[in-house]
Amino acid sequence: MRGPDLKQNDLFSYTTLEQRIPKDHPLRPLRELVDTILVSMDSDFEVLYSSLGRASIPPERLLRASLLQVIYTVRSERQLVEQLDFNLLFRWFVGLSMDEQVWDHSTFSQNRDRLFNQDIARLFFQRIKSLAQWSQYASDEHFSVDGTLIDAWASHKSFVKKDDGEKPDNEPPEGGPRNNYLDFKGEKRGNKTHQSTTDPQARLARKSPADGSRLAHMAHTLMENRNGLIVDVECTEFNGHAEVGAALKMLERTVKPGSTVGADKSYDQKFFVQMVRDLKVTPHVSRKAIKSAIDGRTTRHPGYGVSMKIRKRIEEGFGWLKTVGGLRKTKLIGREKLSAQLLLGFSVYNLIRLGSLSGWWRGSHV
Repeated sequence: MRGPDLKQNDLFSYTTLEQRIPKDHPLRPLRELVDTILVSMDSDFEVLYSSLGRASIPPERLLRASLLQVIYTVRSERQLVEQLDFNLLFRWFVGLSMDEQVWDHSTFSQNRDRLFNQDIARLFFQRIKSLAQWSQYASDEHFSVDGTLIDAWASHKSFVKKDDGEKPDNEPPEGGPRNNYLDFKGEKRGNKTHQSTTDPQARLARKSPADGSRLAHMAHTLMENRNGLIVDVECTEFNGHAEVGAALKMLERTVKPGSTVGADKSYDQKFFVQMVRDLKVTPHVSRKAIKSAIDGRTTRHPGYGVSMKIRKRIEEGFGWLKTVGGLRKTKLIGREKLSAQLLLGFSVYNLIRLGSLSGWWRGSHV
């Protein structure tokens, strides 16, 4: 017998929000970890807010919502708020009741400088490393380092000469198309003479001589070699020495003497190798064909070959960040905001990675 397609809605619900979420859902243990971290940051949140005035949206809820945006690849904060309005799973994770009103999407922008900044994001990232699961799965002796380009939210038309006193000729003509056509053929443009008017901190960059140039920032990570967890993150401008400088900064800040660090051929420089050795860290750097700074003192050990094999796993973190994390192209202006995005993105990556190693993150699409 065919059932009737009734349109009448129920007036009341006799199922709680807690009962709606399956007991074995992977977000349950993830929320427990996140709540543990947020509780430890309570005093840090207290400093950010005044004791007078109207009560704000709890910062814990805003941060949980931002983590959901990364986990489920929600492309904008407008769509995130829309999901929070009708998605019961999202409401449960953030801490909203079934009938509680959702805040406006502009709340994220208003809290960008206070809550979603580099300091709070790095604090959250560091607190993950204090979890009990971290010490169980992370190595404190063997690491790898690498960098990647993150496309800036700026077009080639915004890349104009510095201090020429003229605005770029990209205004739409009257009654014409939306954007005026510009031809850069034959024009020599570089970071020394040109700058983006949209994102002044972005730099013209390319991955290889055969690759097309685009405006971008650089993201750098330091990975531990046992299970591929990200232990440190840096964001810099693109230049000829950014990778080396960021790597040394992360090593000095994170790695203890006696450790090893793997890297690709772009780090095979006398300056980098010597500075790493000054930190009492062994540089397992891939050798160039000629004029290599790595000799038999390093390559003769079996650990060098192991580092050369494992260091490639650092690309998994970059790939996850650009696909699932939605940071192939940043939607924010400036390196400080991008740095906060990178730290939150890799925080989620580490939490999910810990879940996979522990066994509670069951084959989800992320």
